[in-house]
Amino acid sequence: MPSKKRRRKEERPKIHPRNKYSDNPPDFALLASLYPSFKDFVFYSREGRPRIDWSDFNATRELSRVLLLHDHGLHWWIPDGQLCPTVPNRSNYIHWIEDLLSSDIIPKTNSNGDNVRGFDIGTGANCIYPLLGASLLGWSFVASDMTDVALEWAERNVKSNPHISELIEIRNVRCSPNTPTPEGLNNGESVYSEEGEGLLSSSIDMPASEDKSYHGPPILLDVVRDGERFDFCMCNPPFFESIEEAGLNPKTSCGGTHEEMVCPGGEKAFITRIIDDSVVLKLSFRWYTSMVGRKVNLKFLISKLREVGVTIVKTTEFVQGQTCRWGLAWSFVPPAKKIISPHVTEKNMLSFMLEGLQRQFGAIHVLQSVESFFHVGGACCKLNASSFTVDITASTEQCNALLNNEVKHLDQVASCSDVQEASSNLSFRVSVFQQIPGTLLVKGSLQHRDSPLSGLFSSIIQQLEDALRRKFCREKAGANYS
Repeated sequence: MPSKKRRRKEERPKIHPRNKYSDNPPDFALLASLYPSFKDFVFYSREGRPRIDWSDFNATRELSRVLLLHDHGLHWWIPDGQLCPTVPNRSNYIHWIEDLLSSDIIPKTNSNGDNVRGFDIGTGANCIYPLLGASLLGWSFVASDMTDVALEWAERNVKSNPHISELIEIRNVRCSPNTPTPEGLNNGESVYSEEGEGLLSSSIDMPASEDKSYHGPPILLDVVRDGERFDFCMCNPPFFESIEEAGLNPKTSCGGTHEEMVCPGGEKAFITRIIDDSVVLKLSFRWYTSMVGRKVNLKFLISKLREVGVTIVKTTEFVQGQTCRWGLAWSFVPPAKKIISPHVTEKNMLSFMLEGLQRQFGAIHVLQSVESFFHVGGACCKLNASSFTVDITASTEQCNALLNNEVKHLDQVASCSDVQEASSNLSFRVSVFQQIPGTLLVKGSLQHRDSPLSGLFSSIIQQLEDALRRKFCREKAGANYS
């Protein structure tokens, strides 16, 4: 029987180490003694611990107000019903972007020295990210939104803090029939409705269950002006597909209007549109980022990013109390260094299942696709149809081509004898096994663990998995990626 001592509970990610609340969480008792308006919302548990009622919007709003004033010197307020941010969680996002900007993953491209410029998509009445970024780090921002209430109160919150007001521009998103989109306005022209404070209608009205694509106002395209350059964009997207879904958690009350919380297709559709916009804008931003509310959407979005040919993708997890959110970042800036991991891989063998194969496909078709996948990247491939294996050897250049979805022409593909000469190449075998009808097991086995390229093994197998799923498991795609 295995020892209980070995059954360690997986440690959850912690709050960002530079977060003001990392070592000193908010002291409700102290805040109550200093701010009488907050004292009314504080009560004490049987153990004598100060608490607030998280389901009371007024309590959470007042907590955010006093935290911003007490710890950040910011004067702030929002009207009833607007989305109320949790200050520690929002600070995590700011510090993660700070990490991205200070890393050497991609080179610095701005000509303003250390002056960092960000773009906050859908800043809301709270305008929390620009306020925190400007007060903590001196960053400048363009903060966009579309509703009259959000624009008015975001402007008020900026002007209430004259020491940083010049760093923040509130930009009104204008939606017109001429608004460009990557898909030619997505099967219908998006137009502004004159009713309901910026609610959107479409010339083709489809039920949410039938049409999961984004049909709202512009997000980056037609909002970012010609010639503008930013270090990053950030976004707290509408997480939900319906207002009913948004209200499913009765234990918290952070407010939020329909425009802030809901869009057809939810966050998946909204962030997909940011990705589509980024394909057009590309180097206008060093980093494109968004918060993601559901981990299940991350894999779909990462797959989408690989399809459009980004140079780098980064993810993280934000934790505050019992609430988890994920951060997704990507860039089109060529990496400062080659995409080579200096450390060896943690596993010599990786595998994945292909389920729901269409009837016309079998193991041999998958095996041939494996060979084709690596061959077009320039790698040397040897297919053995009797053992259902493909032996692959790839150089540094070919590994980078595979990870960046580059296709090599026939005259660029090196011969196997040339590739195998170098001891620094990545060599592995891919095997295909029949499990049950419609299900295959694909296994990758690393041949030389001490290769300097072995750290890329996991990423390359992941790329292969995504490619095979797209080709052979289309009926299952929704279940696997959404």
